[in-house]
Amino acid sequence: MNWRTLLSAKRFGMEEYHNPHKDVRNEFQRDYDRLIFSAPFRRMQNKTQVFPLPGNIFVHNRLTHSLEVSCVGRSIGRRVSEMLKGSSDAPVLCMDEIGTIVSAACLAHDMGNPPFGHSGEKAIETYFSEGKGAEWKNLLTPGQWQDCVCFEGNANAFRLLTHQFKGRRAGGFALTYSTLASIVKYPYASVHAGGKGKFGFFTTESGSYGRIADELGIAHCAGKQDCYARHPLVFLVEAADDICYQLMDLEDAHKLRLLTTEQTIDLLMQFLTPDNQAHKRDVMQVVQDRNEQIAYLRSAVVGELVGACAQTFVEHEAELLAGTFDTPLIKCMDSRLRTAYEACSKVAFERIYRSQEVLDVELAGYKIIYMLLEELMQAVFNPQKAYSKQFLMRIPEQYDVQANSPFGKIQAVLDYISGMTDVYALDLYRKITGMSLPTL
Repeated sequence: MNWRTLLSAKRFGMEEYHNPHKDVRNEFQRDYDRLIFSAPFRRMQNKTQVFPLPGNIFVHNRLTHSLEVSCVGRSIGRRVSEMLKGSSDAPVLCMDEIGTIVSAACLAHDMGNPPFGHSGEKAIETYFSEGKGAEWKNLLTPGQWQDCVCFEGNANAFRLLTHQFKGRRAGGFALTYSTLASIVKYPYASVHAGGKGKFGFFTTESGSYGRIADELGIAHCAGKQDCYARHPLVFLVEAADDICYQLMDLEDAHKLRLLTTEQTIDLLMQFLTPDNQAHKRDVMQVVQDRNEQIAYLRSAVVGELVGACAQTFVEHEAELLAGTFDTPLIKCMDSRLRTAYEACSKVAFERIYRSQEVLDVELAGYKIIYMLLEELMQAVFNPQKAYSKQFLMRIPEQYDVQANSPFGKIQAVLDYISGMTDVYALDLYRKITGMSLPTL
């Protein structure tokens, strides 16, 4: 792989009309703006990140998380582009756009996630693997069935961005090839996921990703169909996500009093050298507000990690371009930063992800998504029934519930459910169970 082909402004679905607009924005900045103003991006403000959606304390949701990841990704990308200038074979103008491409990809990286975080994904998976969804197995190919039992938000994001929904334009969002490739964290089909269950595109989008990979010169894994090396910029998107969810989860846990101020400060201080720790403690005394102190310290840690990830990327540039590097950048930092990050991960798992607040929303979300999926699947496969006719009228026209193939019908249901917000899913659940009736 080489930067000259990896950085392409060609737009997916608009290849025949490729004619860059005369605009003060470049093509990658237009990607960013297109995502920001889209309805699916806006809906993320009402999707759970980790903690339940806010009452009187505002914690992160999918939208605020994505915006922060985008900011961090832009910083890492700009740092990398400055470090690579003069040593890379790509034109300087192309290298300048790395930060913009990464920031746009970061905006979109979670857009395919269903409501209620990972419990929504798990509900979809288990409906097919353990529930009534198993009855559709014989109607699907092995690859299609694997897509269902290992439903993956990453693959769904790529579908959302590239699929031509009913009545919509070809190419989905018609983003640039480079931005789309930078989103695909697991560039292989579900049949290659092994025990991890992670994959980058559904069987219906394998051809789309293949076109992008061929255009950008992304290396193909020898002997494996629909399996590719990562686009190098995927590593920067992944690093930005790793930095943000780890540090911001700690900050949210502090606000919710799952961690004390002292515990949070101690965890963040581990990322800094002794001299830097002393300096930061002096600066923190300027303000008395505990949340402000934590925010200041968190920003300093983000700066440390941005620099470390950029340095790691540049050091491994040759391996990245050869497609032989396959380790998250966050795991390749120096031992001090890596140890501090692992300590935060351990505390997050024990004190945050197992907290009652998080478990409660996961349990409720699982039940809601599972039941909606069951009801909708019965409706699309039995459209002649009276109840099904009424229920199907509620589904927006862009979702092709009358698709000719069984997998097409299943994907229409999954597209609809994964596009819901937490509140919409809960409201629909209440209405079809009779818990919430319209005023008569």
